[in-house]
Amino acid sequence: MLFVCVKNGGKSQMAAALMRQRHGHTIDVHSAGTRPGTALNAGSVTSLEEVGASVAGEHPKPIDPAMLDTVDRVVILGEDAQIEQPGTSTTDRWITDEPSARGIEGHARMNLIRDDITTRVDALAAALRHEV
Repeated sequence: MLFVCVKNGGKSQMAAALMRQRHGHTIDVHSAGTRPGTALNAGSVTSLEEVGASVAGEHPKPIDPAMLDTVDRVVILGEDAQIEQPGTSTTDRWITDEPSARGIEGHARMNLIRDDITTRVDALAAALRHEV
């Protein structure tokens, strides 16, 4: 499983951390960015910590092209990330909730994004179990 967003500092890291926390015993999880930033989003990290998910040891990193052919599934988070050569993996795109469009900012925004991603991660893990 590879989660991808543009900077690999927020949403893809959140998805990977939540998948590892909730389903990591059965799913090998990675994350990457199309244009990696320099640091993890502090709000994302705090929001994850509140539910016991960790990004310890993680940092923004680029996509390893070889990984696109070795993972079973690639999930692109958001509309902006584009993978030049998607490889042979099944690819999905998640357009996640954006609370700022409703005027919700800060900590409340990050928690709503986290909760949306959690719901999607759980649904994906269930679907993957049925594919096996």
